[in-house]
Amino acid sequence: MRPIDRLLAIMRRLRDPAGGCPWDLAQDFRSIAPYTIEEAYEVADAIDRDDLPALREELGDLLLQVVFHAQMAAEQGAFDFDDVAAAIADKMERRHPHVFGDERVADAAEQTRRWDAMKRAERAARGASGDASALAGIARGLPEWQRAVKLQKAAARLGFDWPGPAPVLDKIAEELEELRVEFAREPRDVDRLEDELGDVLFVAANLTRHAGVDFGAALRRANAKFERRFRAMERYAAEDGVELGSLPLDAQDRYWDRAKRELG
Repeated sequence: MRPIDRLLAIMRRLRDPAGGCPWDLAQDFRSIAPYTIEEAYEVADAIDRDDLPALREELGDLLLQVVFHAQMAAEQGAFDFDDVAAAIADKMERRHPHVFGDERVADAAEQTRRWDAMKRAERAARGASGDASALAGIARGLPEWQRAVKLQKAAARLGFDWPGPAPVLDKIAEELEELRVEFAREPRDVDRLEDELGDVLFVAANLTRHAGVDFGAALRRANAKFERRFRAMERYAAEDGVELGSLPLDAQDRYWDRAKRELG
């Protein structure tokens, strides 16, 4: 039996009302969706760590999510795993006529433009042409940082974009000053603070795009750096016979500075 057929059979058994797993039987599309998102992030984390054994395992976990959703859909008579695989195979062939047909593209940029045009044409064919905006089709279920970058890229394809990183840096400085004003306001207006913080984050997302850096990867790197340094702080404190949380901030800062020097 092929591994994919074995996996499909396992999922059918887990979802079997007569003798299946109570937890698996209790799930639906909405309850499983957060796990699907989590597994995708764990795939990205394994890639960031250059951990190929972990990547193999995490890709398996992600594949299980696809199989789970497909099994639930099959139980409703909507579609099954083969339909999912066939649909994406058809899409890949359709959207790559320069590979599976006779068309030619000059470079990756031209292919991206053609891909976007094909997506718009497909939406129109499905009767989704009511929204003619260049921003149509950007999913609202994406993490907001990712949606921000996609919105900015879509606008940039029509020429609505800064010419480079320098004016984006100026804009961040401007937004930070507006945020500083809001923090100084008494009493503080949480709604206005949220609005101004959102502007700062949106422009920061734009800056990563101009830098050619993935926002999520940059944030994961910052998180990993903070975790690495903070764990070192805890270790230093323990070596000195004290608990980090019992120290005043200036003493904690000295451990932080040491972690920066030693770990980078």
